[in-house]
Amino acid sequence: MTVNSARAIPVIAAVGEFIDRPKRLDEAREPVDLMLEALKACEADAGVRLLDRVGLLSLIGLVSWPYKDPVTLLAQKLGIAPAEAVNASMGGETPVRLVHEAAKRIAMGEDLVAAIVGGEASHARGQAEKSGVAPPWTPAASKEETVRFPSSRFAMSPIAKQLGVMNPAQVYPFYEVAAQAAWGQTPAQGMWESAELWARYAAVAADNPYAWIRSAPDAEAIGTVNADNRLINWPYPKLMVANPAVNQSAAIVVMSLARAREVGIAEEKLIHIWGGANAVEPEDYLHRDRYDHSTAQTAVLERSVAIAGGDAGRFRHLELYSCFPVVPKMALRTLGLDPGLHPPTVAGGLTFFGGPLNNYMSHAIAAMVRALRAHTGELGLLYGQGGYVNKHHALVLSTALAPTPMATDYSVQAVADAARGPTPPLREGYAGPAVIETYTVRYARDGAPIDAIIIARAPDGGRVMASAPASDAETIALLTSTQRTAVGVHGQVQAGAAGAPVWTPARFTA
Repeated sequence: MTVNSARAIPVIAAVGEFIDRPKRLDEAREPVDLMLEALKACEADAGVRLLDRVGLLSLIGLVSWPYKDPVTLLAQKLGIAPAEAVNASMGGETPVRLVHEAAKRIAMGEDLVAAIVGGEASHARGQAEKSGVAPPWTPAASKEETVRFPSSRFAMSPIAKQLGVMNPAQVYPFYEVAAQAAWGQTPAQGMWESAELWARYAAVAADNPYAWIRSAPDAEAIGTVNADNRLINWPYPKLMVANPAVNQSAAIVVMSLARAREVGIAEEKLIHIWGGANAVEPEDYLHRDRYDHSTAQTAVLERSVAIAGGDAGRFRHLELYSCFPVVPKMALRTLGLDPGLHPPTVAGGLTFFGGPLNNYMSHAIAAMVRALRAHTGELGLLYGQGGYVNKHHALVLSTALAPTPMATDYSVQAVADAARGPTPPLREGYAGPAVIETYTVRYARDGAPIDAIIIARAPDGGRVMASAPASDAETIALLTSTQRTAVGVHGQVQAGAAGAPVWTPARFTA
């Protein structure tokens, strides 16, 4: 290998993580300070002076504190002046994408040292709000001055806004319910599969010193609904959803193989970026073809398998995004992998490791780097996802040199679009018969149902969204049966008292 070729080979040269568990609120570190610690940990991991070599500093979109310009503040605290300092985007796939974009620039011949960093102090901020005492952090920016990170909002249909179905925790259940029906599962079977899978994530988190929850609940505890594990949105209880109330940060440094050697980073620490793929779904979740699959996810994972030589079994280490169980369940089916033989996480998942909003995959990258360093020559797959099943990005990594140069065109959007079926027209203001396509039930903190949200299909194939009130006990019981899915049940949509559409099941007499 020539020096020139080594300059076009991208590697992950260092990773760093930090977790903050202060005994007192006034000791809690603010997000930018958490990021500072993660970057210092990167330099310690590299074993050489590193931070003043950074030419691109990308700060992943944060939520837990309003800053005017957090990346500039971070650079000032570090005492560096990178040529590029970017307040990057929101989205769970963002860390993977930013690493891939830096790798692309290096593969195209740019002499780049890139640092990708993110962090959240949501737990500390929540404690501060409960106590009514402001933490001693950088003064909060005004609403007008607070940085606006890209991809902080997605297109949303008027009916979704009217019914208030705009939270990912309300949308992913649509995929879970539809997928269970498509896979021929009862809700009880689907719940148990989720619980068993989540127990695997929990076991990994228990061994990760940077994880937030290390108690390793088993599948029965995860799948049993009770006061401590209340339902959030059917069919997911608290222990099956992402946990954003954490204080965590992570950072990654990417550079060329030649540069890493020049600065003196040990060869056995370097992780080669073989390549990856990205694709997106239509932004508005009511304008998707179906809810039991994602053609963007499938295209991204299939390209990743191709990069690995066509055999998903070569991935000895996986990080399958885990905001909600349906995401890795779909991914495992696409990959054809048994989670018992191929553990789905190296970090611990967004419930148990913790879900620092857009930055979980930075921690997953750090954990993957450690796993690969410990198993020379093996392959790892990172799969991140953002939005409402919107954005999908994957990377293939190894300590081994890639068999071919990394492709600089990694979009598989055309493949995803070609595989996608026709989108049903959305029928706003519809009244009439409608068959359930998928659904969820929203719950209050006391465990009582608030209402049900139904996505249904009219006789002409048009899509309809409607609700059902908690007072309609018959409908709520139908939708929350564990023995039989309500997908495919016939009913009627009509205008409710407040003008919003309401779905009721067809009543049959004996």
